[in-house]
Amino acid sequence: MTDRIASPSILEANASNFLDSAIGIWLWDVAPNILYSDSRFAELYGADRRQLALGASTELFFDPIHADDRMAIRIAVAGVMHGVTCFSRQFRITAADGSVRWVSAEGRPERSKGGNIQRFTGILTDITPFKTIEAKLLAVTETLEGRVAVTKRELDQVWNNSLDLLAVLSADGVFRSVSPSWTQMLGYPSEELVGRRPSAFLVEDGANLEGPTPANFENRYRHKDGGERWISWRTLRDGDLVYAYGRDVTQERAKQEAFRQAENQLRQAQKMEAVGQLTGGIAHDFNNMLTGIIGSLDIMRRRIARGETDQLDRFMDSALESAQRAASLTHHLLAFSRQQTLDPKSVDVAELIASMADMLRRTLGETVRLKTTSAPGLWRALSDVNQLENAVLNLAINARDAMPEGGVLTIEAENVKLDSAAAARQAEVKAGDYVMVCVVDTGEGMPADVLAKAFDPFFTTKPIGQGTGLGLSSVYGFLRQIGGHADIRSEPRRGTKVRMYLPRFVEQATVEQAAEAPSAPPSETVLVVEDEETVRVLIVELLAERGYRVLQASNGEEAIRHAKAAGPIDLLISDVGLPGLNGRQVAEIARALRPGLKVLFVTGYAAKATTRSSFLEPGMDLIAKPFNMGELAAKISEMLSSASAG
Repeated sequence: MTDRIASPSILEANASNFLDSAIGIWLWDVAPNILYSDSRFAELYGADRRQLALGASTELFFDPIHADDRMAIRIAVAGVMHGVTCFSRQFRITAADGSVRWVSAEGRPERSKGGNIQRFTGILTDITPFKTIEAKLLAVTETLEGRVAVTKRELDQVWNNSLDLLAVLSADGVFRSVSPSWTQMLGYPSEELVGRRPSAFLVEDGANLEGPTPANFENRYRHKDGGERWISWRTLRDGDLVYAYGRDVTQERAKQEAFRQAENQLRQAQKMEAVGQLTGGIAHDFNNMLTGIIGSLDIMRRRIARGETDQLDRFMDSALESAQRAASLTHHLLAFSRQQTLDPKSVDVAELIASMADMLRRTLGETVRLKTTSAPGLWRALSDVNQLENAVLNLAINARDAMPEGGVLTIEAENVKLDSAAAARQAEVKAGDYVMVCVVDTGEGMPADVLAKAFDPFFTTKPIGQGTGLGLSSVYGFLRQIGGHADIRSEPRRGTKVRMYLPRFVEQATVEQAAEAPSAPPSETVLVVEDEETVRVLIVELLAERGYRVLQASNGEEAIRHAKAAGPIDLLISDVGLPGLNGRQVAEIARALRPGLKVLFVTGYAAKATTRSSFLEPGMDLIAKPFNMGELAAKISEMLSSASAG
């Protein structure tokens, strides 16, 4: 069945309320051949949980099965792999001490459009007590046929002490007698049941004990106090009588729902992780190429302006080479992740929305009316200003496109406190204070199947060429990265509401920056560390033009040798994503050798540099690729001037 068994925390968390029950849950991810399970599954199976976590052979699943049942289960599993739509089997497990327990395994395969199984999910239930009662009831019927002698006293003990529902019905589906457990479980005394049909107590129509009675089924019974209970039934027909016994599986149903939600969350997390890894690698290379193009053109423009045209060919060749390499990568950009570099700071959301109003009105056009409101006493939010503006603009454009005949777009901001119960209803959301920005339109709305995919990367309902499918997913990714979240509500012809939750900004003491000093003199020395030769050449050329003394290295080891040398170094410029020692490690070693050394990181992509405040220390700064040479020159001048002033 599987070559490896593990137990991810996402299943444990959703099963935590049910660990005292006799149910275990499992998910078989067929492609990588991994079976995820909770601890109760391992306990029911009599397996060592540490052994499960480390991975085990396929036979770990089949070995504990009773020898008389093992072949039937192998055949049933093979049947599912070859087209059977469900798996439902009862079998015995032999424990290490020789004891035998009955379990019930219920599962369903999920297939791709091609018919191949992708996942196989289900629950494992300990039904040993159930089977004990069943055996006694079967013994009763065997007594009637003269095969087994069971005394009336033994029968009465089973009948009166059973925690499950026991009943005898006539062939036409009328209760003839019921056990005392009906009163304990559903609140009805026997006199209210005997002589009536089961359908009188059902929540809804469906399979029941009347008429041609199926052997196994589940239905919902109404408790006398108005509540509901899910009951799983097993029946046996003997002549004109039907013997039935039912088990309360309400908690098991709740656990299945919790498992379904956990499964959906696991799929989303796996998908975003895979997409993020792909995007990160491509973005790093692509931004290096863009920097080569922009930088080459910028230096060419500068030299032409000075009349220096003798060496333009090599910069033209560099730009062309980078552009060709970038073009070959564009078809790989089919993924999205939460890996952008952010600069979170205190944001006045009301002021930001007000400042965008004129631009939004021009974007929306004359047929869409814009309304903006902000609650009094609105908290300041922790956010990246540019990304928040982009998010609001993205939502406004989506709303405009959903209102082709015109309508009203409302942007509201208010304070929201999420308690633990409210946060638990959303995946990966923490309780706390948030500034909620709500964007509401009166447009066409979305059906349920479209709404379920609204935040998925590259999902779009627009015609080809009119939408990338990255608008809503980029909003979602930004909010999750900043520590907030988003949700969306929509119905056809009733508009759409998107709510963005931004973490409340917590005031912290800050150190004022020293006033900027005049530009650094040309005598200062800069060490440039960059593995992409085109980018390194451009930076070195820029520094040389400005009169700085330049040292250069293509990797961390070369940079450390420069740092250990005797000459002066006033500024270290390093790419973050270097082979071997990364830029952050190079900076730490260089600063240990030269305390107080200023460091400027340049990055096309770096997972640990996605939030500036958590990555940078005093005396460090960061500039993201692609950048033009003017931006880089200004940043270098600012950092060296700051060093001179200090």
